[in-house]
Amino acid sequence: MKFAELNLSKDILDALEALKFEQASPIQAQAIPHLLEGHDLIGQAQTGTGKTAAFGIPVIERLDPNIREPQVLVLCPTRELACQIADQFKKIARFKRQVSIVSLYGGQQIDIQFKALRRGANVIVATPGRLMDHINRRSVNMDSIKTVVLDEVDEMLNVGFKQAIDEIFERIPNRERQTILFSATVSERIMGMAMRYQKNPKLVKIAQTESSSANIEQFYYEIKERAKPEALTNLINEYKLKFSLVFCNTKRQVDEVVRNLNDKGYFANGLHGDMRQSQRDRVMNSFRRGETEILVATDVAARGIDMNIEAVFNYDVPEAAESYLHRIGRTGRAGQTGKAFTFVVGSQIHKLNTIKRYSKGQIHNSKLPV
Repeated sequence: MKFAELNLSKDILDALEALKFEQASPIQAQAIPHLLEGHDLIGQAQTGTGKTAAFGIPVIERLDPNIREPQVLVLCPTRELACQIADQFKKIARFKRQVSIVSLYGGQQIDIQFKALRRGANVIVATPGRLMDHINRRSVNMDSIKTVVLDEVDEMLNVGFKQAIDEIFERIPNRERQTILFSATVSERIMGMAMRYQKNPKLVKIAQTESSSANIEQFYYEIKERAKPEALTNLINEYKLKFSLVFCNTKRQVDEVVRNLNDKGYFANGLHGDMRQSQRDRVMNSFRRGETEILVATDVAARGIDMNIEAVFNYDVPEAAESYLHRIGRTGRAGQTGKAFTFVVGSQIHKLNTIKRYSKGQIHNSKLPV
């Protein structure tokens, strides 16, 4: 389906044309008509399927730019994702006059955010913790909020934001509110949240076969733990990779992998939750500028990376099957191709078999280059 068939205004269509968006992805084609009609919605889709535009386009379309109070609230788990969403919204709204989008997150001086809010904002994109800080300081008014989007709900619940989300909803009027939930998985906890905060939501689910993993060549290697460092560098050299993302399950492992790579002459940096926000910003900016070849990260720290990566390495097999799809979704984006490599040690093969069944993708058993 083309965007021109979705009953969008000329301003939005012109913005999408400038972004070279012509064909709606499956999640966009299914979600946008429901959201334009004002329905609540639960969207189940993986990273890389175009879900930000799936809720961003109708949210911007329905805004009243003459109302300078916040009308839309988007909550997400990390600062990086908040920045990514705000940036995408600004691009979608580029021809919508007077639309103002403000992002609120930890790590930035709060005075800067005070000034932005005082200038007026139609849309607020925030992490739950920083938004609660503003609510407690009375620097943000929730009375005019008409649409609430919770992006990556599963991850927000995993990292302990449920209480903050509940407190935020208590401050938002219920009258005619549109509530939108997006998640990679729809668990019982998420359905409980839907029952509490939504009214007759539409459910849009994108099957794994429709996701961007179709563009990704996937391989796994059964190796010893001690062989991982050499396996990583051999694959990077074999495929002549310039930009790679390496996932580890622990912060300690991130630091060890970065140290090993740098000792061998690669330009690598780490990203994990123990780092200060200013450090994380420097690492991400270095990666975006191409100064860092290899970014090594934990799952949560990598949320919000909006670049198309050449290859993703699962240095550790992820604990949850859905995390595998989140990880490899960082490559093969927007019609591009990518590669995903997974290192499997001993009995972890059982986890990989679970991932295979869940992802419905072809993960090929392969031999390492020498």
